[in-house]
Amino acid sequence: MFFWPLSSICFLAVLCGLATAANVDFTQYVNVFQGTTGGGNRFPGVVAAPFAMVKLGPDVQSGKTDAYSGYLPSGNIWGFSMMHESGTGGAPKYGVVSQMPVLGNVSNPLGDLSQGRATADQAQIGYYKSSLANGIVVELAATEHAGVYQYTFPESTTPSIVVDVSHVLPSFRGLGWEQHYSGGNFSFFPDGHYEGSGTYNNGWNLSPDWIIYFCGKFDKKVATARSFKGVGTTLASFDTTPSVSGSERVGGVFTFAGTTVTSRVGISFLSSSKACRNLDDEIQGDTSLQSLTEKARDIWNAEVLSKVQVSGASDADLQLLYSSLLGMFLIPSNRTGENPGWSSDEPYYDDIFTLWDTHRCHTALFHIIQPNAYEEFIRSLIGIWRNDGFMPDARSSNYNGRVQGGSNADNVLADAYIKGVRGAINWEDGFAAIQTDAEEVPPNNNDPKAPDSSTKEGRGALPDWLTYGYITPTYTRAVSRAIEYSANDFGLYQVAQGLGKTDEAETYLSRSRNWYNHWDSNASSNGHSGFVAPRRSDGTFISQDPLSCGGCYWGDAYYEDNPWVYSLNAIHDVAYIKELSGGDDMFVDRLNKLWDLNIFNAGNEPSFTSPYLYNFVKGQQWRSVERSRAIGKLYNGGTGGLPGNSDAGAMESNILWQMIGLWPMTGQTTFLILSPWFPELSINLGTGKQLKVTSTGGNKDTAFFVQSLKVNGEQWDKAWVTWDDVFANGGTMEFILGQEKVDWATGVLPPSPASGHILGGMSAGIRSGKDNN
Repeated sequence: MFFWPLSSICFLAVLCGLATAANVDFTQYVNVFQGTTGGGNRFPGVVAAPFAMVKLGPDVQSGKTDAYSGYLPSGNIWGFSMMHESGTGGAPKYGVVSQMPVLGNVSNPLGDLSQGRATADQAQIGYYKSSLANGIVVELAATEHAGVYQYTFPESTTPSIVVDVSHVLPSFRGLGWEQHYSGGNFSFFPDGHYEGSGTYNNGWNLSPDWIIYFCGKFDKKVATARSFKGVGTTLASFDTTPSVSGSERVGGVFTFAGTTVTSRVGISFLSSSKACRNLDDEIQGDTSLQSLTEKARDIWNAEVLSKVQVSGASDADLQLLYSSLLGMFLIPSNRTGENPGWSSDEPYYDDIFTLWDTHRCHTALFHIIQPNAYEEFIRSLIGIWRNDGFMPDARSSNYNGRVQGGSNADNVLADAYIKGVRGAINWEDGFAAIQTDAEEVPPNNNDPKAPDSSTKEGRGALPDWLTYGYITPTYTRAVSRAIEYSANDFGLYQVAQGLGKTDEAETYLSRSRNWYNHWDSNASSNGHSGFVAPRRSDGTFISQDPLSCGGCYWGDAYYEDNPWVYSLNAIHDVAYIKELSGGDDMFVDRLNKLWDLNIFNAGNEPSFTSPYLYNFVKGQQWRSVERSRAIGKLYNGGTGGLPGNSDAGAMESNILWQMIGLWPMTGQTTFLILSPWFPELSINLGTGKQLKVTSTGGNKDTAFFVQSLKVNGEQWDKAWVTWDDVFANGGTMEFILGQEKVDWATGVLPPSPASGHILGGMSAGIRSGKDNN
């Protein structure tokens, strides 16, 4: 396969860095290894289309390091498997339906067959190559439900391929989240093909047993075929018996004559016969690796990469832009037609990790870049509620879990509703799905990390929320959950209001303000008073250092960030946050302190919106731009190019919004204005519409402050735009940039839709939780 060096990309355009030429192959700008080191956990293997079910790549062992996506840059490869996730944390998931090529006859297929790499792996969209230390070369390509392994063995050797049904990615963290193999079956047939299934459980979402079926075929006549069964590394049987099954490790070993072997494998969640149909439908015996690679490249170009085009970008920025677009659309997985849980004509998406991570900025860009798939995704969330009782905040292997804070599918549905996503969505059911989260307590799944209430779905701390209007220490993550429950209720208000459900809208708008029942005006830190804090059932606050969140994990009052950050996180009620903070000047200083005190973490989702809240103070928009540019410097298109875990593309979507020069306020139609990176950027919005963002007079790195702005040809004086302004029908944004920190945004401040009672002159005093329901 041929790989474009990044230094060669400029021949495609009149000017180096121009990426707007017709029929440009944008995949050449993509580094599939972006974010694979430094904790990014990106999957670099073959994903033939956005959200493809098959994610084919290597599984690597390196000491006791968890390989969340299967891939690690160093260590031994011990299999190449069909299913992975990208950018997940907690514990690995999948690494199933695996093969491993071996030199010579295999005496014990349950032993260590792993190999180091002779050279670093190579890859591009649609293609992956590993050169093993023993001389075997493995090349991979795939479709949405099937994959191809092309093996080249050294001369004068016996090619062997081991299919190990028990293969699964392990975890070494000791948290009880490791995957388990429960059992399987394996059969080979006289025509040389094989079928079977494996049953597995656990992983980061604590799922019970689930089954994946497989069907494999080879392009060469099988010389010998043997099945095996055993426990650990001890063989119980290894012979020509064509079928084996049970709770032991099972699988098969095939040998061939010659130096090349091509293996084709299909998978299905429904049956092995469906796996065979998927294989035959998508990859025929004469299908070449090159044709599959080209098809994958064409799909990614058409459906994602070409949707965003820029001019005036450096090579490095082009690589960052298009590599980040790839990272955004690797998961969830589109499993439509492959749902074993219920029969339905509705779309079905799985591998949702997690809406806690992605609702802040990923889903808003998902909507813009892939509007048809986004509608399907919304329908899928509602479909899961219809059949499983609750929408997921996270889901994998057809099972909900795990909820870290609120029920953030509520925010995602609300965001879609108020931006006019309709299509085939049943919004009455959508409202009922959100209301289920708001009113029904989910059964406790007895998660050892947070045994107080469900981490599977819904709002486990709902009893306190309904009783007190806040959450007591009876429940873990009490404060961070309360902030998120408020935002979830605001989402329900948005949908209720749109559907004409006046009483419900009033109820949930009121509940969306309950976050401030956690506001302890006596808590102080570094010149500021008032922070969200734990609160007992008698109404008294628990003393909490605002710079500390304890362990910041499952058993603490704050999850993955501290009171300074969570005190700014009710983004539907910013006007009231400002008032509680002491007014504009103190609010700005409070924001500044996130950096002065080294609190802000660009790799941590609760902090994502904080840098842009300066837009809620007149004359301060330049500070949001300054923070945005600093965050941009933490990214690049290289292997360590993400400032934290990808979190299923959340991190990548963050930098893409910086490039555009906007920031979405989830659950609202508001986008805060930042500053674009490029002289010209266009986003194809579908049906002939586009958003075109231009900038003159400055540059990305040293002269990036907004001097003036026109929106759709009209002079603009607001630090925000709406969905209708620039996305609903397309639009233009014409920036003039420079080095001066100009007070250009003199108009109306961004909406603070839950703060109407404050803006209308109502008392800002903290009311008791019981009075604030």
